[in-house]
Amino acid sequence: MIALPFANNERYAVLGLGASGMTAARALLASGARVTAWDDAGVKRDAALGAGIPVGSLADADFGGFTALVMSPGIPHSFPAPHPIAARAKAAAIPLVCDVDLLLRAQASACFIGVTGTNGKSTVTALLGHILTQAGLAPEIGGNLGPAALGLRALGADGNYVIELSSYQLELIHTRGFAVGILLNITPDHLDRHGGMDGYIAAKRRMFAVVRNGGTAVIGLDDEPCRTIAAELQAKGRLKVVGISASRTVGGGAYALGGRLVDDTQGRAERVLDLADAVALPGMHNAQNAAAAFAAARAIGLDPDRIARAIASYPGLAHRQERVAEIDGVLFVNDSKATNGDAASKALACYDTIYWIAGGLPKEGGIDGLDQFWPRIRRAFLIGQAAKDFAATLTGQVPTTMSGTLDAATRAAFAQARAEGRKNAVVLLSPACASFDQFANFEARGEAFKALVREIALEAQREGVSA
Repeated sequence: MIALPFANNERYAVLGLGASGMTAARALLASGARVTAWDDAGVKRDAALGAGIPVGSLADADFGGFTALVMSPGIPHSFPAPHPIAARAKAAAIPLVCDVDLLLRAQASACFIGVTGTNGKSTVTALLGHILTQAGLAPEIGGNLGPAALGLRALGADGNYVIELSSYQLELIHTRGFAVGILLNITPDHLDRHGGMDGYIAAKRRMFAVVRNGGTAVIGLDDEPCRTIAAELQAKGRLKVVGISASRTVGGGAYALGGRLVDDTQGRAERVLDLADAVALPGMHNAQNAAAAFAAARAIGLDPDRIARAIASYPGLAHRQERVAEIDGVLFVNDSKATNGDAASKALACYDTIYWIAGGLPKEGGIDGLDQFWPRIRRAFLIGQAAKDFAATLTGQVPTTMSGTLDAATRAAFAQARAEGRKNAVVLLSPACASFDQFANFEARGEAFKALVREIALEAQREGVSA
């Protein structure tokens, strides 16, 4: 747990007692702070009391006496409507912060790399962690991925932190503490929470507001919002801007060209890696992810050959195009993290003979705009609340089966793939939806899929089929 010496004898309010809020409250108390914590859910308040955390109503508290309100990022403070406690804190001019802001202050001498983007940020965070680990740097990895920020180890001046950042977290960080900030891409997501696309872009742009003067901005150039932000940063000159791309040459950056990763960060355009060797990173989106991780690792001084070798050895991240098993010539791929259409498009682009499991709790836009991938899909097996709407979109384009549940869809997709006997058949769970209609989260959905595949493999083995 991280010590917070600046919090000694200060008063902090903590709103939200999930993993990050509980860890923040514990770290503040251990550091000598006076804490008042609250969660709207009684069961979480009870758990906090059982852990020795002071719980009290913040609805009528005098916020003038607090140093800051530490908020769980999932709680709205502006759109679609601010939580009443957040509104009271704002009215009293009390800063709203998250645990990452406290970590940056506490470990100010360490090297921080921040990773954000609509899609790919978890992969890049994990990939960077792997690269730094292979380089012997023993980084801590967390934030929006993995442990809560204040649950990480204290590393000091020689330490390296790789922190995944959501748009929600970025709105609650004020400390300019990152050495490198990465913005991969921006496509519509969480628009209700940010009051529309302009608000969402502004939240992502904050990645660079919290990078130290003279630090590095690694930014994707494959979408217009990011290109605009890159141009703005270049004009201001406060940060070194390193562009990355999966589709174009980038002077002074890192990019994919002809299936190879090219390093031009030193102005020499050297081919450093055959991306086919990075088997856990298929597709153009992962080429961009590899370029981003490479550029960030170069920015903190790592050797390019060592970085390239580490990228090639990266084992992959659960629920992101995770190869689960191959049974009787049919490959099962778990891409449960694809919770919107744009994310699903990345997986659909990687395979030519797809038995697609899609659906769940729909997001804005659904699967509109994925038309170019319909010829790759042999049949769609639709689940959850979105099934009816997805079927309407696919009518006349892709054969569909209204499976309803993940269990039914997985078994039907495998049966269809086996019956057709096509080469390179892939049963792909890439739902283009949130999971909350049938599962607690995308991880639970992905684990359920993997459990089903294990069952199918055992059944195939009993039949004498290779699995």
